Amino acid sequence: MNQKIILSSFTSDSLKSIWQQGFTENNPEWAKWNAPYYEDYEKCNTFNDFQNSAVASYLLSPSCKCIVLNDKPIGMVSKNWKDEKTRWLDIGIVIYNSQYWSGGIGTAALKLWITNIFEKTPHLKHVGLTTWSGNQGMIHVAKNLGLRKEAQIRQVRYWQGIYYDSLEYGILKDEWFKLHRQN
Repeated sequence: MNQKIILSSFTSDSLKSIWQQGFTENNPEWAKWNAPYYEDYEKCNTFNDFQNSAVASYLLSPSCKCIVLNDKPIGMVSKNWKDEKTRWLDIGIVIYNSQYWSGGIGTAALKLWITNIFEKTPHLKHVGLTTWSGNQGMIHVAKNLGLRKEAQIRQVRYWQGIYYDSLEYGILKDEWFKLHRQN
């Protein structure tokens, strides 16, 4: 199957699609993997509620882009400063519909995102990604992209009676472009 994946700014239409896919159920599958220990997911009964939510404001911010697969919005990528003064940046990704998991879409979207970040932020030397040991899919994506495990903080994510580790992956700009130089 030929997949066209792009990253674009969120629009009202893409927000509506993301709301329908990710924020209309009580317990969506994606929320079980995206730092569920924070227990901060909130269902939005109407699109108007979603448009006025902190989540929508965040998606519309310069920190996020919409993942578009064959002209259909399916998720988001994000970037957030852990410490802007010291140029320490972390990225994230959510694909809201599980039918798009495990097919390389997340890997392709993050590859575009990391390349974009490094190209548009010339002074940045490192991009990081933080996940938890319960999210094997995200760990696989990080490794697949060539990110190295840089830290493992043991048993600091307690969820449903089990302690999990916090994991930090990262890559330096020169390592990234050696691995992903486009011909």
